[in-house]
Amino acid sequence: MSAPPSRGRFITLEGIDGAGKSTHARFLAEELTRRGRRVVATREPGGTATGEAIRDWLLHRPMTHDSEALLMFAARREHLVQVIEPALARGDVVLCDRFTDATYAYQGAGHGVSLAMLDTLAEFVHGDCNPDLTLLFDVPSEVSRERLARMQARGKSLDRFERESQDFFERVRDGYLARAAAEPARFRIIDSTRPVDEVRAEIRAIADGL
Repeated sequence: MSAPPSRGRFITLEGIDGAGKSTHARFLAEELTRRGRRVVATREPGGTATGEAIRDWLLHRPMTHDSEALLMFAARREHLVQVIEPALARGDVVLCDRFTDATYAYQGAGHGVSLAMLDTLAEFVHGDCNPDLTLLFDVPSEVSRERLARMQARGKSLDRFERESQDFFERVRDGYLARAAAEPARFRIIDSTRPVDEVRAEIRAIADGL
């Protein structure tokens, strides 16, 4: 009788809009797959049919900031039950483009939602199912705004978070950096202002250690 698989690795990728996080997430998934790892690449909000429907509401419909947080965690619960926890139980590597750190940064630091409420929701929704490693792709808020403006000039329609002010993104970035400072063993801060080749070299080195 074969032994059950060991728990997989749960890796999240975070950063303010315009940091290049989603592009680097795809590259890391390719690197790990090339090394023979079973990879489940997913995103938040989203990852399930219910989560993707909630994502559309969150990105395009006005609502209170408390409602944003509640919907984020509702989508997260479905995501955990349907995708993340089963993949970890199989021994897969889960690469998730945003997770609970994003809610603390965007809804908490950015929009002023009660951190105590977010703590309660996080405990209820995922308990001790937390990331093993979080890659924080860091850029100053002015770089974020410049990159988003270039994307918009090329025809991208910005969602309501991407249209937020530079002050908002400054608060979000500060929120991320505060969480990284509080949990240095989990976070790896990556300077995403560098050329893509340099960032990818660092990602390859991280993949070598997984």
